[in-house]
Amino acid sequence: EKRTMTLIEKNGYHDSVYINAAKIFQGVHTKKLKDSILVRYGDDSVSPMLTVKNQSFLRMSYELAFNALKYQDLLEQILLDSCVYPCHSIPDELTSLLVVMLYDLQERKFQAREIFDEEEPIAEVQKIEHYLYSFRTKLAAALARCRIKHDARSIEYILPEALRKQVQRASALPLCVWINTCKISLQDVFGDLKKRGFTRVESVSDFDRYTYCMDQHCNDVVFFPSCVKEELLNLDLFVDCKLLLQ
Repeated sequence: EKRTMTLIEKNGYHDSVYINAAKIFQGVHTKKLKDSILVRYGDDSVSPMLTVKNQSFLRMSYELAFNALKYQDLLEQILLDSCVYPCHSIPDELTSLLVVMLYDLQERKFQAREIFDEEEPIAEVQKIEHYLYSFRTKLAAALARCRIKHDARSIEYILPEALRKQVQRASALPLCVWINTCKISLQDVFGDLKKRGFTRVESVSDFDRYTYCMDQHCNDVVFFPSCVKEELLNLDLFVDCKLLLQ
């Protein structure tokens, strides 16, 4: 039962994650000057009410939204170049959902989404998913043309150099994790990590792959190397919110 809370991101997200990500993106997307607006996002004057099933869903919603934000210009260009946008059957209020789902679709190399546990489908998500997937060939071609234009090996190289360096620095930072002592003791966390092959070291300078160290000032804060993020977030400790990624 616990495993149903863990999402296999490479195969897609749950419908509620897409909805949450679209709401977040709607509030933070880059607004263009009126005379240069080609993609319209509807009204964002109302603060979004997010569906919070658990921390894993919320984390994925924010990550998806901000990844779409990072590539907003590229995603809009793909939609326009492929003639997938504008579409009279998709109102401006669903443009944010269209953009975040397009980001995820290209991350999956335009392959179909696979979800292995049950969730009540959301009509808007199903509509946008079917629409994008029906034009996957045109979308992939538009992305390829954009990469050729920028002589980019991947979409990361289309980003401005300053932003690309910022992303690289952020991805190399150690993961900061808070131990939720309301649910588990420090000793039980250390024991569980040891069973899973993690070794405690003195500081981040001693990091290898399966290692961790304690914060020098807070005894309920732990650091891990960034390379184990995906594996960590699939542990029961994270699924049950006994460990929380900061």
